Amino acid sequence: MTAKTFQPIAPRPAPVRTDGPVAWAQRNLFADWKTTLATLTIGGVLLWYLPQLLNWALFTAMWTPDAEACRADSVGACWGVVAEKYRLIIFGRYPFEEQWRPLVATLLMLGLLVASCVRFFWKPWLAVLWAVVLAVFFALMYGDVLGLTRVETDRWGGLPLTILLASLSIVMAFPIALVVALGRRSHLPAIRSFCTIYVELVRGVPLISVLFMASFMFPLFMPQGVTIDVLVRVLAGITLFAAAYMAEVIRGGLQAIPKGQVEAAATLGLSYWQTQFKIVLPQALAMVVPGIMNNFISIFKDTSLVTIVSLYELTGALGLALNSDADWRPYKIEGYIFIALIYFGFCFAMSRYSLWVEKQVNKSKLR
Repeated sequence: MTAKTFQPIAPRPAPVRTDGPVAWAQRNLFADWKTTLATLTIGGVLLWYLPQLLNWALFTAMWTPDAEACRADSVGACWGVVAEKYRLIIFGRYPFEEQWRPLVATLLMLGLLVASCVRFFWKPWLAVLWAVVLAVFFALMYGDVLGLTRVETDRWGGLPLTILLASLSIVMAFPIALVVALGRRSHLPAIRSFCTIYVELVRGVPLISVLFMASFMFPLFMPQGVTIDVLVRVLAGITLFAAAYMAEVIRGGLQAIPKGQVEAAATLGLSYWQTQFKIVLPQALAMVVPGIMNNFISIFKDTSLVTIVSLYELTGALGLALNSDADWRPYKIEGYIFIALIYFGFCFAMSRYSLWVEKQVNKSKLR
């Protein structure tokens, strides 16, 4: 027998690192020649314009609330307009000496929204907490109780009005959308037709026309002497408009549920509502979390349209603050950047929370 000579196996290359910033850049920025070309092009544009933007926004900017100094040094941004007008931008036409009330009310509302997003507070008493906070919010904003002076709703504005309209619209639109989505899949022709007409009618018109009808046309159909506050009418218009769009998002999730699951539930003797709430809706809503959150973000931004009915929310309050003062009127860009950052902060927080919810509902699929 011939002796076999040991032949070592050739060393294999080290495994490619799949995590870290370098791996991420190779995968997303330099994957092929097209991606590399786009990365270099966009990077070159940023390198050209970013220093100029930083120079305008930071290095040569004027930070003191001095209009004369801003006009004398017109090279950079004039952030003094924010320092000078921030109270009018944030609180609108609310009486200056009473602006502590919308500040406290807004902080309470924001605290309630944050608590509603934390799992620990997902208890039955959360509904009671909502009722209490809303009662305190309206008591502080409207007044006429506990010695507080009355402030009519047409003087509410700025960030408190934006948060109020967005929060209540989302809270009220979601259950309406849920019922309408189920109604569009109903086997009863009358219910299905009514829900279909509602959705198609609302989606066929812009939100501005809905707000215009709610504010100016709806009072014409009311009996003489009967009036409904403009804030209530606008809130109802935004809610019904948002519910129509959200209903279609939820209906898409309902259609994705296999029919066999519904048939299996009927075989087990579950009623229609038991089937929906225990089997169909939990899965359907988990599938459409990004679409629902996208609708929530759209509602928050669409509140800027209420300016057409003379309710000066955040965007309208900015126009009110600058148009009434000729000294600061040329610096609208800085003002709009300021409120854009506010909108971005809220919308970015909502999108991050949406990602967290997606991870939570997808944990069962990772097992």
